[in-house]
Amino acid sequence: MKVVICDDQAIVRDGLVLLLKLEKDIEVVGTATDGIEAVELVSGKNPDLVLMDLKMPVLNGVEATRQIIASYPQVKVLVLTTYDDDEWVFDAIRAGASGYLLKDTPRDQLVAAIRGTLAGKSYIDPSVAGKLIDLASSHQTEPTNIITQKLTEREIQILHLIAKGLSNTVIADRLFLSEGTVRNHVSSILAKLGVSDRTQAAVVAIQHGFGE
Repeated sequence: MKVVICDDQAIVRDGLVLLLKLEKDIEVVGTATDGIEAVELVSGKNPDLVLMDLKMPVLNGVEATRQIIASYPQVKVLVLTTYDDDEWVFDAIRAGASGYLLKDTPRDQLVAAIRGTLAGKSYIDPSVAGKLIDLASSHQTEPTNIITQKLTEREIQILHLIAKGLSNTVIADRLFLSEGTVRNHVSSILAKLGVSDRTQAAVVAIQHGFGE
């Protein structure tokens, strides 16, 4: 797995390089000090994943993520930052990041997140997951065709409510359905979106129009 590390702090870059060198299946193919360098490295090195900081000079991580995903959609971006501000979380996910981790994430969890992200999963630090769901509920818009093509009208209704952080019991009461029916719908939504939990479903929802 080829990885590019983008962070404006040398000590962080060097530490991540040393950490990832311990993993036989991960190769660091380049390091960048700002977003522009990251975009150029992706072009030249064709990595599988970019570990992306957010607040950097010249070009920040959100805009760099947006440019990378637009030009190289096969490349995954995993945010690794010290910032858990609401809008940074929301903007990074909307830009196309597959996950959002804080720099105090334990080494084994970071490595697992890299592997999992390349396997198609989304990783959100538990401390920011609640903020992400809150933001999704306060920025509701119509979903894009990617969502509407995969989900039924009822499943879209339920996805909206999942993004608001509502439980199956509350959703059942809201839509006048049995809790078992809601549970079945939720399982179907997760399967169709290729995610394993509600937070990941909220990430996909935000990436495809549940928040502008």
